[in-house]
Amino acid sequence: MPTRSPASDPRFEAVAPGTDLGVRARELRRIRDAVLGGGRAPSRPRALVARSWRRVLDVGLDPDGDNARDPLGPAAVEEARRASRLSLVVDELRLVLGSVADASHFLVVITDADGVVLWRDGAAGVRRKADDLGFAEGATWTERQVGTNAIGTAIAEAAPVQLFSAEHFEAQQHPWYCTAAPVHDPRDGSLLGVVDVSGPALTLHPAIGGLVASAVRLGEAGLWRRHHEDLERLRRRTEHVVGGSGPLLVVDDEGWVAHRVGVAAGPRLEAPSAGRPLAVPGLGVCLAEPLGDRPGDGWLVRPAATAASARPLRARLLAGPPAVLEVADGGGGAPWRVQLTPRHAEIVRALAAAGSAGTDAAGLSRALHGDAEHLVTVRAEVSRLRRVLGALVLSGPYRLAPEVVLEVEPRS
Repeated sequence: MPTRSPASDPRFEAVAPGTDLGVRARELRRIRDAVLGGGRAPSRPRALVARSWRRVLDVGLDPDGDNARDPLGPAAVEEARRASRLSLVVDELRLVLGSVADASHFLVVITDADGVVLWRDGAAGVRRKADDLGFAEGATWTERQVGTNAIGTAIAEAAPVQLFSAEHFEAQQHPWYCTAAPVHDPRDGSLLGVVDVSGPALTLHPAIGGLVASAVRLGEAGLWRRHHEDLERLRRRTEHVVGGSGPLLVVDDEGWVAHRVGVAAGPRLEAPSAGRPLAVPGLGVCLAEPLGDRPGDGWLVRPAATAASARPLRARLLAGPPAVLEVADGGGGAPWRVQLTPRHAEIVRALAAAGSAGTDAAGLSRALHGDAEHLVTVRAEVSRLRRVLGALVLSGPYRLAPEVVLEVEPRS
């Protein structure tokens, strides 16, 4: 999932170029004090900020207090770093941002998807000020924890965010600006974390947003490159196992196809598990066999019944609840069944209605939400659905695979 450029996002820019930062900081302080105090504000806060303040007020945080950061200990931080896919590209991110941080007196922060600070770089003086704020490794910087801030608000809004001075909910954060952008796993669009640049409010420079966006694009490109390198290693490692016999596929633990013989499969299947059948267009109902005992050893996917390989897949969406997708290949074997969330069932219905021409993210957003404004949410939901249904759902445009004949049961 590509990161949206801040320049193209009307919610992003906190201060227009050429604005007197000191004057703007004082204006924002008056707006915040009036809004949070229930008075008449001289002007409205940005829509992004107003939404965030409402969310934070609903949680019950104290705007003038010292809300808890609940930091993890050093051992837990180290464990979280090892578990994060961002560890694969953190050196690249730090190379882009860290080389500028010391000279520019700002702080570079990289969090996980839960807003926990995993890495932090910057000039010593700025780091000391951040320590006083609780903006340290292991601290949780979500809206629920510390109020409106670029990291937590970027997670809540699923978009790049820049905040200046009193747009922050907590008074103690007013001396700061923060610029943050989410980092997504290019394999499936899932949120991996947030890259943030923060510094003294009156030093905010218009180029900061572009710097953060460039770092995120570089990180996501690096993750995509490593993904293809991993698949190539799996393909080479299993060549002697699969030989030339087919039809079959070799996939990784997430269902990404590393090798195919005798079938023109798409790039990804459902994530395999031992003994659980899965439906693959072009192969029918298949079984997956682990190619080793360790994670990363790969899976061999072959038809459960060779004679069924040329038959189309006939699917039924059962309304439920819970909603269930049932797939059979016409060979008389037991059907493949998977339970769907209500949202995933709605997406399948929308794809069925779109027909063979399919639809794009804007079309799905209109079908699910009534408008075309939920593009990021729709892309993330389809990515999660494809992890469950694999090659039954195609992208570019979003549609059901042509080998799938779907019958949709009416809602009761």
